[in-house]
Amino acid sequence: MKISTSLLFNRASDRMSSVQEQLVKSQDQLATGKQVVKPSDAPNQVATITRLNSLQARYDNYLGNMNLLKSRFETEEGAVANSTTLMYRAKELVVQASSDTTSAPDRMAIATELKGIRQQMLSLANSQDTNGNYLFAGSRVGQPPFDPPADDPLASPIYQGDQTRMEVMIGDQRSLPINRPGSEVFVRVLRTDTSGQSQGVGFFEAFDGIIEAIKTSDNPKMQRANGEIDQMIEGLTLAQANIGTDMAILDHQGFSTEDTLITLRQTLSSVQDLDYAKAIADMNKQMMSLEAAQSSFSKISQMSLFQYLR
Repeated sequence: MKISTSLLFNRASDRMSSVQEQLVKSQDQLATGKQVVKPSDAPNQVATITRLNSLQARYDNYLGNMNLLKSRFETEEGAVANSTTLMYRAKELVVQASSDTTSAPDRMAIATELKGIRQQMLSLANSQDTNGNYLFAGSRVGQPPFDPPADDPLASPIYQGDQTRMEVMIGDQRSLPINRPGSEVFVRVLRTDTSGQSQGVGFFEAFDGIIEAIKTSDNPKMQRANGEIDQMIEGLTLAQANIGTDMAILDHQGFSTEDTLITLRQTLSSVQDLDYAKAIADMNKQMMSLEAAQSSFSKISQMSLFQYLR
């Protein structure tokens, strides 16, 4: 088979072009630190990278939601814990006021302290988060959850929020409420009237009634106050337990999500990130191959039959 000079020339030229393309690709990879610079280089690998990036973004979003919830729950827990402490002090004062040995002036002093506790309780019930949203208003986060009725500003504060719970996703099939209705924290108390019928009385209405009973030394109402205070404390304790349960779920889910993110990042790195040592070694090989091809091409380009006929 006769091989012409032009065929040798074309093959050498094609070889140099191929090696130059590989060298340019290696240089691009080293510049970006990525295995795949253009989607057309490895379509299947690009699809895998896209899917892993999407999963990582989703789990990063879950982690962001959990950080938001954690801050919210910690604020709620602080407000409820402080309220519980105040209510235990109120319980001590009510028991003291109910004693037959307590004088009327002493009861007036106790009522004054209870009034101060009631004001602190109202402030805690109307607590806000760092964004200025009310913690215990349900979905009505823009207005105080406990305020007097609009038509009677001097009346006891009543719950003005709603019972709506807004859920935040913390996993593919897991969510937690970001808001908590105040009626589940500062609960209504059950009071039996003179006819033996039970009726619900608002938290602050009941508290104001206790203060008034102590001021007027109304013994039956002071005795009733002990049971009502217990109901209030029970409601706060249950709310505190619910918040603690949500925080425990959040911690467990957070650990799981962080582990998943670590696995995703490792997998993505193995598919996407460049092995610099291997890439540099490959580029050096390509440069040597290009130099050899150029040297060969130089010799081939100088070949001519007339050189042998001289």
